[in-house]
Amino acid sequence: MARREGGCQCGRVRFAVDVELDGLITCNCSRCGKLGSILAFTGADAFALEKGQDALTEFKFNTDKISHLFCETCGIQAFGRGVAPDGREMIAVNVRCLDDVDLFGLKPQQVDGKSF
Repeated sequence: MARREGGCQCGRVRFAVDVELDGLITCNCSRCGKLGSILAFTGADAFALEKGQDALTEFKFNTDKISHLFCETCGIQAFGRGVAPDGREMIAVNVRCLDDVDLFGLKPQQVDGKSF
């Protein structure tokens, strides 16, 4: 797994994460469809918030199972926290917020979140 760094637009939130850029998804649910996120998933143990805990604001909707976290200054949602079906704590990383990623070379799978 590759170690990558990323964060929000203004730099108040920064993190490091071990994540692969395969198995990516885009979603058309009411949140993801408006954000345009490209999501990669990894275990919570592979994620380290390096700075910005005090800058994060949480938003939950629908089943309230995912903590959508965004920077209170610039509004960017760089990652979220949730629980996988097997009970494992997971991080959903917005790949658009990772440093030095060729976004045009990615091939995310489209998920029909509107239908869930």
